[in-house]
Amino acid sequence: MNGAEAFADVTAVLGEYFDGLHHGDTARLRRVFHPDARYHCATDGTLLTLDMARYFPIVEARPSPASQGHARTDRILGITFAGPVTALATVECSVPPKHFTDFLTLVKLEGRWQIVAKVFHYTVPPPAPTGP
Repeated sequence: MNGAEAFADVTAVLGEYFDGLHHGDTARLRRVFHPDARYHCATDGTLLTLDMARYFPIVEARPSPASQGHARTDRILGITFAGPVTALATVECSVPPKHFTDFLTLVKLEGRWQIVAKVFHYTVPPPAPTGP
């Protein structure tokens, strides 16, 4: 596999990741996350760490951005390869009211790219002013 093919394959995984988040579709997310993947965030000053068994129910329990008519904000900021089976993707997306910047570590195992770690930061924009 050449670099262009690896880039296209990782980009496809990221597209599935974005679709899974936007639609609250854990079947899609299960396809892109390795079963032993970890989820980490320290935005509020404490380290939150989840495994997939605890993360997927959170996604299933919240209303999806798609079901609420929210526009998609996902985009790939960059993909860096450390070798033929290791990559780091920096992406942005939103699950309102939060806007996320994610660092997704991917590895190629059993012929396919999978996310093994999600480390992220989020912001919550201030509410829009109302009235005069």
